[in-house]
Amino acid sequence: MLHSATGTGKTLGVWMGPILKWLQENPDQTKWNPKRPAAARVLWITPLRALAGDTENSLRAPLSALGLPWTLDSRTGDSKQSAKNRQLKRLPTALVTTPESLSLMLTHEKLLPQLSQLECVIVDEWHELLGTKRGIQTELALSRLRSLNPDLRVWGVSATLGNLPQACQALMGDTPPDRVKIVEGHKKKKVKLESIIPEKMERFPWSGHIGTKMVPQVASLLETVNSALVFANTRSQTEIWYQHLLKQKPQWAGRIAIHHGSLDMSVRRWVEDELREGRLRAVVCTSSLDLGVDFTAVDLVIQIGSPKGAARLLQRAGRSGHQPDAQSRLAFVPTNAIELIELAAAQDAIRGGRLEARPMLQRPLDVLAQHVVTIAIGGGFTSDALLKEVRTAYAYRSLTDAEWQWVLNFVVHGGESLEAYPDFHRVEIQDGRYQVTERRTITNHRINIGTIVADASMQVKFLKGRTLGTAEESFVSKLNPGDKFLFAGRLVQLVRVKDNAAYVRRATGKPDTVPRWMGGRMPLSSELSEALRRRIEQASEGKYIGREMTSLKPLFQLQEKWSSLPRSDELLMEKIKSRRGHHLFLFPFEGRLVHEGMAALFAHRMSKLRKQSFSMACNDHGIVLQSPTVIQVEQAVTAGVFAIGDLTTEILESMNSTEMAKRQFRQIARVAGLIHPGLPGRRKSASHLQASSNLFFDVFCQYDPENMLLEQSRREVLEQQLESTRMRAALGRIESSRLILNEPKSVTPLSFGLLVDKLRERVSSETLADRVRRMQEDLELAAESKE
Repeated sequence: MLHSATGTGKTLGVWMGPILKWLQENPDQTKWNPKRPAAARVLWITPLRALAGDTENSLRAPLSALGLPWTLDSRTGDSKQSAKNRQLKRLPTALVTTPESLSLMLTHEKLLPQLSQLECVIVDEWHELLGTKRGIQTELALSRLRSLNPDLRVWGVSATLGNLPQACQALMGDTPPDRVKIVEGHKKKKVKLESIIPEKMERFPWSGHIGTKMVPQVASLLETVNSALVFANTRSQTEIWYQHLLKQKPQWAGRIAIHHGSLDMSVRRWVEDELREGRLRAVVCTSSLDLGVDFTAVDLVIQIGSPKGAARLLQRAGRSGHQPDAQSRLAFVPTNAIELIELAAAQDAIRGGRLEARPMLQRPLDVLAQHVVTIAIGGGFTSDALLKEVRTAYAYRSLTDAEWQWVLNFVVHGGESLEAYPDFHRVEIQDGRYQVTERRTITNHRINIGTIVADASMQVKFLKGRTLGTAEESFVSKLNPGDKFLFAGRLVQLVRVKDNAAYVRRATGKPDTVPRWMGGRMPLSSELSEALRRRIEQASEGKYIGREMTSLKPLFQLQEKWSSLPRSDELLMEKIKSRRGHHLFLFPFEGRLVHEGMAALFAHRMSKLRKQSFSMACNDHGIVLQSPTVIQVEQAVTAGVFAIGDLTTEILESMNSTEMAKRQFRQIARVAGLIHPGLPGRRKSASHLQASSNLFFDVFCQYDPENMLLEQSRREVLEQQLESTRMRAALGRIESSRLILNEPKSVTPLSFGLLVDKLRERVSSETLADRVRRMQEDLELAAESKE
């Protein structure tokens, strides 16, 4: 495992190993024959197909400089079919590919002899795959390649990892420890983090307004640099920020661009090429430019809103100064005042080397079922041999015999409840060998291979045919012809939807809406939560260290005056009565996902003590419970409302766990091969897929309750959606903390954002902004009169 900061030369460092080995074996240059290039030797796995082209260019440079008779190519979902057909006959000396394309290659039996000759596999950006089903798909593919060639060398390339030994173990599988090495960069990357402080700091901040009032300050900063990346946390934010920057500086038209994963590949490549050549002043982007791509012209990164983790902040900072010994520079733009504390906390975590550990998934049977069908198509297998191979993958090292037999039964017969339906008899057994011979099954599997599950998408095209990118079907289905929306940095108007495409024309005026793409929520990491609590404790002691904390001094002082600032070993609670009812605010500072589970748990426990209805809202910092009747906090604390207790059972009782499990099951059913999105050009609608997965869920619950995919969906809800392990640790911390219960006369700076989140339920966004502005003005007047 090669672990070093972004921009320190990892790519060339690991790439030169296979090159030097070949040079040692072939020292006589007179025998090098470009017409007879070296056979397949190296497989380079990249997590994003968008990176494949850039990676290929980086790897080609030393081959050309040394004049090596190597061929280098890439194979991803973007590759032309002619190139894929050529590779099926003969693999290049080095191939750049993705986890999905590698799994697809394993379904072609005629490629196995060439794959068995591979000497080295390099997995780039391993930290991006670790702890995901794509990472486990990679682990299984590596176990297959090691089975084909036990002497295979595997390299992982990674940065910003908090659990390096475990990450290395996951990549290396059951490789003996004496054959595993971790190589770490000896130099820390020089990183300069700074904040753009609002000219007027709000003492009553709220989240959800995107902070575009900071656009003039951002534009001024961009004028001082040659080239910059402006990172936003969502694709919708990129569209909005791009428009606001262009409005602020119309002369920058053609000099600034937008980049995110839903844009057409040709658009993305144009942006990347222009950025690489230093011809763009700024690119507003999402995590689509987080990884690997080498833009040496970039001398500044701007982060809009909290990245929610120190490792992600460091990763993005490294996109600037992307060369050894160069300084990386990142400017942080808060979308509300509280986020400045998060930046200060992130700086503490980075300085202390407390980067986030990537959580590890254990034995997801949907991924295993897909892999089993993959191997059955690619030549077949015997049960004992494949079980032994699968157990060499770290995620399946403790796979039980019962689980393995269940997976085999599932792919052969469809499990107990689907045995009567031939469509689910995908794998056949002939003389003890499992294989797939049905052409339709093979085609369906190859088209739908992979673990990336997203809403069905459709192309967005101009009427004359040029493709702008893709939008999710759930968004387009809510539009009417004539509706205007921002897309690919343009204002467009929907004309019609036909043949799985949304046809648009250019528009003028204001947008009616902005596309919302589904994506993983970004919860506050546990490491950042801990650092955040320490920073607030320092403020409670009157210590304001750094520009961020100093700028927030008026907010902290007002919070202290009206209520209090909790230390890291305290839990602050605030009871406030308003016209809308009784509110209880709690501030664990544990992140939104943990707070969602906590809020439901606390409300459930209180309602068992005394019949009472609650509504709730959460953010990364706290929880608000609202009830029309008085909330008896002291009684609840005495009864153990914060105790760990039988946490798993109570979480499942307190939330609509069946509906949550049903939603999670949709993803599992797709990966396991129960449902198929359909053939290219004839994709099934999101509602059709949802209905199909819901039907399977209900059938399994009624007729096959021991179905292991049901249990997996419940487990994933607990661990991934509710972070139950982290919630358990948080409750343990709260149980041993000092509880502070205050009853301020007004909403405090910390509780204001939660109150706004509660208002969202019944107020439109425009009305909400006006309402919030009036509330802020009233509270500021109250603060000034009391001062």
